[in-house]
Amino acid sequence: MSTGDLNIENTNIKTATGVTLDENQKTLVGCILDVSYILGFFAAELIIVKLFAGRPSLKKLQLWADDGVFEDPITIATGRKQYEPQWYGLQSAFSEIERLHHEVTDAGNPIAMDLKTRYVVKGINKEQTVNSKILIFYDKTTNKITKVQDKWDGKLPDSSFKDAFRNLNSVTVPKMISVPKNDEEDAKRGNQ
Repeated sequence: MSTGDLNIENTNIKTATGVTLDENQKTLVGCILDVSYILGFFAAELIIVKLFAGRPSLKKLQLWADDGVFEDPITIATGRKQYEPQWYGLQSAFSEIERLHHEVTDAGNPIAMDLKTRYVVKGINKEQTVNSKILIFYDKTTNKITKVQDKWDGKLPDSSFKDAFRNLNSVTVPKMISVPKNDEEDAKRGNQ
């Protein structure tokens, strides 16, 4: 599948010196930059879904394996029914999403990327900037994304207590955020 078929907007992928991506890797990175996710909190007790570019589509999400995993400091979403709502949640949560910087630092498997994104939370106009280390794992046979890790400041939580909340989030977000059922519904949301 080419980037044109997917309407990938991010085709100018910045790479560190000496890092070269093949066409498939460019497509996967462009997809992640388009639909990118980050979960963040904006008030002392309130946690909200925050996925960076806010440009998901059913076509772009076909680049993901059905049993793919998305992890960040406040969610562990396993399988299409859990990770798709995480991506679509961006449009509900944020009035502005601005990518300030990105650079692919390793073209291996996983593909590693530094990302800096500014978010503005709808309703309260709270602004938050997040620096992430993104790891994109993929199956070289199917060319599908199998896992994405979004490590804020290069870290993921390492406690069973925090993991319990991350798992709870991956179950509750799909109950609040709907995923389009077909391309027509997706287009009505401006996602194509």
